Amino acid sequence: MPSLPHTAESTVREEHFSSRRKQLEDYLTKILKMPMYRNYHGTMEFIGVSQLSFIHDLGPKGMEGLVMKRSGGHRIPGLNCCGQGRMCYRWSKRWLVVKDSFLLYMKPDSGAISFVLLVDKEFNIKIGQKETETKYGLQIDNLSRSLILKCTSYRHAQWWRQGIDEFIRKHGKDFLTEHRFGSYAAVQENTLAKWYVNAKWYFEDVANAMEAAKEEIFITDWWLSPEIFMKRPVVEGNRWRLDCILKRKAQQGVRIFVMLYKEVELALGINSEYSKRTLMHLHPNIKVMRHPDHVSSSVYLWAHHEKLVIVDQSVAFVGGIDLAYGRWDDDEHRLTDVGSVKRMGAIKSVSTANLASAAESSEHNTPQSQASSPESHLFQKNADDVPDISKMKGVGKSRKFSRFTIYKHLHRHGMHHADSVSSIDSESNKGSIRSLKTGVGELLGETRFWHGKDYCNFVFKDWVQLDKPFADFIDRYTTPRMPWHDISSVVHGKAARDVARHFIQRWNFTKIMKPKYRSLSYPFLLPKSQQTANELKYQVPDAVRATVQVIRSAADWSAGIKYHEESIHTAYVNVIENSKHYIYIENQFFISCADDKVVWNKIGDAIAQRILKAHRENKRYRVYVVIPLLPGFEGDISTGGGNALQAIMHFNYRTMCRGENSILSQLKPEVGDKWINYISFCGLRTYAELEGKLVTELIYVHSKLLIADDNTVIIGSANINDRSMLGKRDSEIAIIVQDTETVPSVMDGEEYSAGRFAQSLRLRCFRVVLGGSDLNPDHQDPVCERFFKEVWISTAARNATIFDKVFRCLPSDQVNNLAQLRDFINKPILANDDPVKAAEELKKIRGFLVQFPFRFLEEEYLLPSVGTKESMVPMEVWT
Repeated sequence: MPSLPHTAESTVREEHFSSRRKQLEDYLTKILKMPMYRNYHGTMEFIGVSQLSFIHDLGPKGMEGLVMKRSGGHRIPGLNCCGQGRMCYRWSKRWLVVKDSFLLYMKPDSGAISFVLLVDKEFNIKIGQKETETKYGLQIDNLSRSLILKCTSYRHAQWWRQGIDEFIRKHGKDFLTEHRFGSYAAVQENTLAKWYVNAKWYFEDVANAMEAAKEEIFITDWWLSPEIFMKRPVVEGNRWRLDCILKRKAQQGVRIFVMLYKEVELALGINSEYSKRTLMHLHPNIKVMRHPDHVSSSVYLWAHHEKLVIVDQSVAFVGGIDLAYGRWDDDEHRLTDVGSVKRMGAIKSVSTANLASAAESSEHNTPQSQASSPESHLFQKNADDVPDISKMKGVGKSRKFSRFTIYKHLHRHGMHHADSVSSIDSESNKGSIRSLKTGVGELLGETRFWHGKDYCNFVFKDWVQLDKPFADFIDRYTTPRMPWHDISSVVHGKAARDVARHFIQRWNFTKIMKPKYRSLSYPFLLPKSQQTANELKYQVPDAVRATVQVIRSAADWSAGIKYHEESIHTAYVNVIENSKHYIYIENQFFISCADDKVVWNKIGDAIAQRILKAHRENKRYRVYVVIPLLPGFEGDISTGGGNALQAIMHFNYRTMCRGENSILSQLKPEVGDKWINYISFCGLRTYAELEGKLVTELIYVHSKLLIADDNTVIIGSANINDRSMLGKRDSEIAIIVQDTETVPSVMDGEEYSAGRFAQSLRLRCFRVVLGGSDLNPDHQDPVCERFFKEVWISTAARNATIFDKVFRCLPSDQVNNLAQLRDFINKPILANDDPVKAAEELKKIRGFLVQFPFRFLEEEYLLPSVGTKESMVPMEVWT
């Protein structure tokens, strides 16, 4: 019989040994589960295995054995013994387990995990009394701890060192080096990724992923509201309410771990204590931590700002959207949610009494419902007007439908156990009548998208009484809500493992940092192996393959690491510097342009330098910046706004156009007035009818997004300011996505291979802010002269002019000081004086885009005045 080729023979041999090894692993696992051997460390020591040895998702079995462990060695003050010298240390016998990306030790008698040490760029092993101050000592270092172990002999110490080193270098070498941009995480190719514009679709996918969870769910948010609905409109009772989802999964055996930012209560009203208490009462499988403890940690100024949901360490949602009130929105960015069908009879306004009846967009309207609206003749028959009027949502259909309710429809479908918190209340006169796409077909009836505290306008009034989630706190009949524009993403596989590793690092650090979490009821978390990362049990639909890297802002106070990481900042600057055609930015803040005194991040400077490079080379280059028209702080802008609001305005304007460090000041000496050919600053605004009265409100841009050249995207939680970017301040996490799948496109008039992920995201953003569709040919080329000037700048300028004419909006370029502000607000408003003419003007609005007013209060000093409480806050709080 001829012998097998060498490669085939090797394969057969490997398969044989692999099969025998699997049989042995299964056999040993069964032995360890037998009552006579459970928790018996003699068995562990005899056969060199533990209950963690053969867990598939924890990777291959590494070395294991008994060692003596010395207390202390943590990098963070407060975690070590109070004294100095050997007399202060305690020695304990522990079972040490080596895995591919971490080490842990546990108590031999109970098997309880006592510490987890992650492999990272500082991972190092030393032996010897001189190095470790211990006879037969073994010192293992990483960014968080210097762990000292005592072995039985020098040979024993050598055995451990060599064995750990070889195993980690073979199976976990990616964790030993610093990666691109200084990130803790490697670049992961062929990763499934998906973007989200606005929370409607994000919340739905998060809910579906949670529902598919088999083992564990990790959540961390700046703010979490347990009672929010993840799918809207509500047609299945409380099934898709966040707390109900988590309780249901916990009852199924899924373990849920939640980390919340512990706010300074005098400064913020997000009531994380209520969120924690509510979640913890749901089920013992739900564990919630809050961090930091401000007194013990001396951290008063900085926040945990990440927004993450991770399912089974295989699917990770990363972005700017907290699971909290006010965040849910869709591309309509509605201002109202009252359902005025029975109140509309008293309204006599000829032009606007029933704007909404003709305003339902094609996305939410059937031909039948359009035909049934007798008021549709109020508007021009021009089809181009329809998408723009569609923003006037949620005010009520014609009286003809007033007796039809979702409740009756659900009853017919056997779903009469509906929402117990009044979302389907036909007698309340408070539900909005509208045509709705839902999971049970298209419904027409009373419902709400925003219940109780979810209907909000935080510049008008900040949240109060969060322990009464379904009670309104602003009058939805007189005050429009503030729409919320946001971006998020999801990644799978190895990138999801990297996101989970960050969560685990923070969780384990918080566990040892706060005494109340040191009990066994708050377990140490273990990172799953990258070797099993692509064995996806669940996949979010419509994801595309791309190259993904996880980047973050982390430091000693936030993650317990020796050196801070600012890889998000580094990535932003790098992407801007290396962009060839354009960058598109949406961000909640725009505070940059370093003076190395007050502001330190370099993003604004990188933008200015990139524009100057294009100017010197005589090449086209575009910068799009979309930010909120006003910062998100409570304050009456008609009187100038509050001190906090003005402070953020000061630093935003300092970055854009005011002072020697601003982008425009860096450009003008060389470019002059031609800077307008390179960069555009815009905000978003919309309008509606509320109880027969035309109203307007800005759309709050909460995104943290950078797109470059239709092939590179950064999505995360990090704002463009020092708090988010410097690493030592707020904790943040983001992903950078680089396309590998391309589609034919056009860039600056030339044929261009655009990335599938990046281009589709840009086109959706353009469609939302400009109006139109994702396939609008005018939006394909973001660099050409026609688009930049005749579409983008022209639309923003026209919309801003119309809004000023109809509503006399603030902020405004007509108001340069507080004296002018007082005059401005006392002048007549067209929307009130001539609603017919106002409605005609508003039909010319396209999308939501408006020019950012550069001259608003330019003659005023906007930083807090001496003597105010805001003036006593360190300047870095605002930057």
